[in-house]
Amino acid sequence: MFIDGRNIPGNTVVETDIAIIGAGAAGITLAKEFSSSATRVCLIESGGLEPDPDTQSLYQGETTGLSYPLGSSRLRYFGGSTNHWGGWCRPLDAIDFERRAWVPNSGWPISRNELDSFYIRAQELCETGPFKYDAMDYWSDKVGFEPMLFPGGAVDTRFFQFSPPTQFGKRYRKDIENSSNIKTLLHSNVIEIEESRDSSGISRLHVATLKGSRFVVKASIYVLATGGIENPRLLLLSNRVSPAGLGNGHDLVGRFFMEHPIIPVLGRGLMLNSQYMPGIYRKSVRLEGTRVRPCLMPTETFMREKKLLNSLISFVPVKEYSAKTGVVPHFEDDPQNKDPNQAWEIALLNNMASHTTSSHNGGQNPFKAEQLSFGGNCEQAPNPDSRITLSDQRDVLGSNRVRLDYRLSAEDKRSFRANMMAIAASFGARGDSRVECLLSDDDVWPEINLWGNHHSGTTRMGETRQDGVVDRNCRVFGLKNLYIAGSSVFTTSGAANPTLTLVALAARLADHIKSLKS
Repeated sequence: MFIDGRNIPGNTVVETDIAIIGAGAAGITLAKEFSSSATRVCLIESGGLEPDPDTQSLYQGETTGLSYPLGSSRLRYFGGSTNHWGGWCRPLDAIDFERRAWVPNSGWPISRNELDSFYIRAQELCETGPFKYDAMDYWSDKVGFEPMLFPGGAVDTRFFQFSPPTQFGKRYRKDIENSSNIKTLLHSNVIEIEESRDSSGISRLHVATLKGSRFVVKASIYVLATGGIENPRLLLLSNRVSPAGLGNGHDLVGRFFMEHPIIPVLGRGLMLNSQYMPGIYRKSVRLEGTRVRPCLMPTETFMREKKLLNSLISFVPVKEYSAKTGVVPHFEDDPQNKDPNQAWEIALLNNMASHTTSSHNGGQNPFKAEQLSFGGNCEQAPNPDSRITLSDQRDVLGSNRVRLDYRLSAEDKRSFRANMMAIAASFGARGDSRVECLLSDDDVWPEINLWGNHHSGTTRMGETRQDGVVDRNCRVFGLKNLYIAGSSVFTTSGAANPTLTLVALAARLADHIKSLKS
């Protein structure tokens, strides 16, 4: 059942068993897990079924540090940011969960193995086909290709599988609307999570609408699922009993904000005899109910040896050169052309064409070359100074807006460059390619204007309240009935897009809550 919160009389008390704040991927996953059960669920969404500018404006805030698009990087209506995601799906790698000595503040209290069965459930919800991401033999048999070999053991081919993309608000709207035990409150903004007087748990939610009415939701269990920026904001705003905010006894709420900075032109290269490059590297292939696309990632061995963070890099052909079989061409530079990119390209082509021969066609060189462009994103080390706090500015509901101080470090850049250099070396070692890394060898990041919109880390999972906001079951330390869902609980971000993992964690959380009620 959908209910417009603007029509709920002021001071009404809505009672339920589980209150879920936020109807994005995590919140809808949780609600679906309890669908048609005896458990009463109240799903509370700030927006309606379609976007509206007044609700979206509640996302505005201040930024310091790196410039970041707070207002446009997330969507505030039913379905949340799945309403504009690209569908890229891939689980985090096993090493991403580990405590890595060279990555301060790393180490989840759970392992990748503990999530595998939940990843399979997330696959179904995200509609991404079989859970076969790194089963190279499986994809080789299905697509009929041999993966490119990269000498040196530093680089592997890995796969993304694509969701259609599944817009959770549209795809699962009828399931939520028709479920007899789920009550969805639209146009309803939670402005405070009220802590009990003895600070042992949560007693109620205070809800406001843009029309001016206010009411209360009371539940046995509360789940906060409003994203990596709003989750810490709501905890910090809820300071009636604990002045520092909920779960913030050790000043961790809002810290460790992580994203995936994207550099679309990270490197460039040339490949001779590119007709022998499997076509799947050029564009995604539709297979087994999903699209599949390879990417290049550093191997665990290489990351451990060089003490690097993870990254994810792909390449696309941007220009083709060819000549008749047996002819080795020579490319003349135009003296009127001052473009350094073309000068580099021509010099490299001439060098490669004159030194590369092919065993095909009787030893003659068929010469079909392609210029390649490399782009990608990187993991960033968890940084406590990259954080969410509250601004002095207030929104129309009277709540402090968010302030984001987003930071990238020299170490983040060093890892990104080292991984791109490893790819360049691996291509070069093949003998048919040359690749140049365009990321400078210094501590200064280039201006970043493209992001994954992957907000994570701000209510991180930890072994104890000294190193995390939530425990291994996503329960806020010290509060018996408040849980958090979404990528804000990520301890580290890895390089993969977060949606598949946050949906898997939401399914895992649902099982935990069910176990409490059994």
